[in-house]
Amino acid sequence: MEKIDISKQLEYIEKVKKLNKDKNLRYFIMTMGCQLNENDSEKIAGMLEEMNYTRTDNMKDADIVLFNTCCVRENAEEKLFGKVGEVKKQKEEKGTLIAIGGCMMQEKHIVDKIKQSYPYVDILFGTHTFQNLPEDLYKSLEENRKIRDIIDIDGNIVEGLPIVRNDKIKASVTIMNGCNNFCTFCIVPYVRGRERSRQPKDIIEEIRGLAKEGYKEITLLGQNVNSYLRVERERNIPFEEYEGVNSFATLLRAVNKIEGIEKIRFVSPHPKDFTDDVIDAIKDCEKVAKMIHLPLQAGSTKILKRMNRVHTKEQFIDLANKIKNAIPGVSFSTDIIVGFPGETEEDFEDTLDVVKKVRFEQVFMFIYSRRVGTPGDKMEDQIPEDIKHKRFDRLKELVESQVEENNKKYIGTVQRLLVEGTSKNNDSMLSGRTDSNKVVVFEGDKALIGTVADVEITEDHMWYLQGKLK
Repeated sequence: MEKIDISKQLEYIEKVKKLNKDKNLRYFIMTMGCQLNENDSEKIAGMLEEMNYTRTDNMKDADIVLFNTCCVRENAEEKLFGKVGEVKKQKEEKGTLIAIGGCMMQEKHIVDKIKQSYPYVDILFGTHTFQNLPEDLYKSLEENRKIRDIIDIDGNIVEGLPIVRNDKIKASVTIMNGCNNFCTFCIVPYVRGRERSRQPKDIIEEIRGLAKEGYKEITLLGQNVNSYLRVERERNIPFEEYEGVNSFATLLRAVNKIEGIEKIRFVSPHPKDFTDDVIDAIKDCEKVAKMIHLPLQAGSTKILKRMNRVHTKEQFIDLANKIKNAIPGVSFSTDIIVGFPGETEEDFEDTLDVVKKVRFEQVFMFIYSRRVGTPGDKMEDQIPEDIKHKRFDRLKELVESQVEENNKKYIGTVQRLLVEGTSKNNDSMLSGRTDSNKVVVFEGDKALIGTVADVEITEDHMWYLQGKLK
């Protein structure tokens, strides 16, 4: 768990800050992908603001436009190239700097395409070099040259970067990076590198600092979050135990003790790492949400094997039942991929069967898309698009019918909510989320924002609940 020395980058922050003095420059960040990308963007924003840039939500007003990319879905590429094309005219007219970073920049064919088709892009940086943005930016501004700051390594831990968070009540805290699972549909291990965990002390102290700043909800982030410190223990890689933290379970217990934090969530775990100590910690820690994300991906044992998911359909169902028996009132969310290569009608029926038996509270459904560089892309028995879409529609219909049924159980219950802000659709209503991540809207004074309130559920809708203050 070697840490990167950022002292050089802090010096470059000061250099760019002097270059930008009294210039009233603006930055725009478009973040694609997961919450880990969002967390990286908050750090990028922190560095930019230290360098005298001010955020704008209008790309056309920006003096530097930065895209933090994701490569999990195929349409992310189309979206990126469309947006980069949009900025070209802006660059020609006012000299706007264009920077592209994130996971997509770890894919050679994407970088080659940018060099060939979008040569006006100023800075490219990868997942292991985003902390070098101050140096890259300085060289681009001072020397007027294109910067390609991408390295094909597993990367190290970065601590101490400035950060500008997008929320004043909820905060995400990355506890580990990378993944060792090599699911055959997933590009993440190739672009984020191998698993590496942050030191327990750095995590605990960051969360304590957030609590002092008034943050109430913490989401722990990692590609395989519940394997925190597993690699270090298995390979005897040194780490410093702090506040009793030497595993994911003990980390949950330590965060649960931090005064001021009201709610703890985590994403994204792997079923294989839901060990008994993790289940017990979720049960025992009153602040840990009793909504567990349990990624299924597919319900067929045959397809799970092809995906390299290392568990069977029966083992997944047994795990869900074990957790239900251990934790009263627990609910589940999941990810499902429809149309993975080789998926037969029988295989798809297995997926529907698991959904019927587990009854997930939320299902994030995806139609399989080929990702260059993954084993899945090389498999010969790809599923025709029309079949994928028909299966997706059938799954969606089942999930929505279950959601409708599940929502009924909330009527008349009192939910203890962290009031997160006003409703996205109605500024006169307040909004919060149940333990099971259901959005609840209700009338109340805006002074309640950032506090915990008891709300009785009075109405259910497909994607949200309505209630009244108790």
